[in-house]
Amino acid sequence: MRLILIRHGRQSSPLCNVDVDLSEVGRRQAELLAKRFNGFAPDRIYTSALVRAKQTAEILFGTEAGFHEREALNEISFGDMTGEADSRNAVLFPEYFAAKKKKEENLRLPGGECPTEVFDRALPVVREAIASGAETVVIVTHGGVIRALVAGLLGLGAGQMLRIADSLEHTSVTELWYSEAAGCFSLERLNDASHLEGKPELSRSAWAKG
Repeated sequence: MRLILIRHGRQSSPLCNVDVDLSEVGRRQAELLAKRFNGFAPDRIYTSALVRAKQTAEILFGTEAGFHEREALNEISFGDMTGEADSRNAVLFPEYFAAKKKKEENLRLPGGECPTEVFDRALPVVREAIASGAETVVIVTHGGVIRALVAGLLGLGAGQMLRIADSLEHTSVTELWYSEAAGCFSLERLNDASHLEGKPELSRSAWAKG
């Protein structure tokens, strides 16, 4: 099975993990990826239950594609940081950000989830996809979920999530292959955002400056 993990386009609010629409930039990012896909039709498409992921999937594959929505694919819970600006969170939770810089294993967000909890809730969706018999499966989800899944599915342990892609671009493509004979996944590509090349205003670095 070919498993393609796609991060949603940029959201319309800079506040931490709020459930809002895509921004205009996020729509442009998704439209560029849709153009790159050029009619690509996976056998099965999953999305998180959050608006930005569902809107991204609709732009990529059309509103009639038949999505399997799963709350288990929602972004990692940011707990006490949810709805706050990054600058305020940095002041309120300096110990968390210091540990994050050190890539502390299985780091729990203040009042929120840790990577292994995210992996444990998302893994049944991956197992469902394998059991479906689909050859190509797409999951449109969030950065924390993608990083936890990659670390966990490769056997590194989901707790090593912070070692996967320091800067995961919006609408980036990460691809794994599941071997039934081996009973495991292999990584084919990570954080592929070639559809955004030549458009620096659509990159995460531009978002950080904004």
